[in-house]
Amino acid sequence: MLRTVLGKRLFGIRGKRAIATSPTLSVEFCEDVDHAIRDVKDGDKLLVGGFGLCGIPEFLIDGLVRKGVKNLTCVSNNAGVDDFGLGLLLQNKQVKRMISSYVGENAEFERQFLTGELEVELTPQGTLAERIRAGGAGIPAFYTPTAMVL
Repeated sequence: MLRTVLGKRLFGIRGKRAIATSPTLSVEFCEDVDHAIRDVKDGDKLLVGGFGLCGIPEFLIDGLVRKGVKNLTCVSNNAGVDDFGLGLLLQNKQVKRMISSYVGENAEFERQFLTGELEVELTPQGTLAERIRAGGAGIPAFYTPTAMVL
């Protein structure tokens, strides 16, 4: 399949649709949640989008709960609440490590952290965003001055 948009060619690759004007960038549209999470396995690191409980991938999280993958490292700006969002994975003890900037509304998260069941890395919001951006750009390290002003 070859289409032209705004005078540029878009290349389609067997069952995939292009979202850019480059033949190397394409996206696969999944039939359902199970198809979307088929490659997630025990011990994987997941970047979970959203802000607070808004915009989170709740159907994908539900799929991971059903699939039963374990020992996940979740990177997100929050840890969800007890019975929604990442809180569902925490309830099932599917998360081994949480990298987050805010964790204040999840009693199960608190319990697991205080009993040593959950590894936690608290990171300031801006630093968390920069770590994700830098990692995606192939930058292995960067310096961020972080201080508490009284």
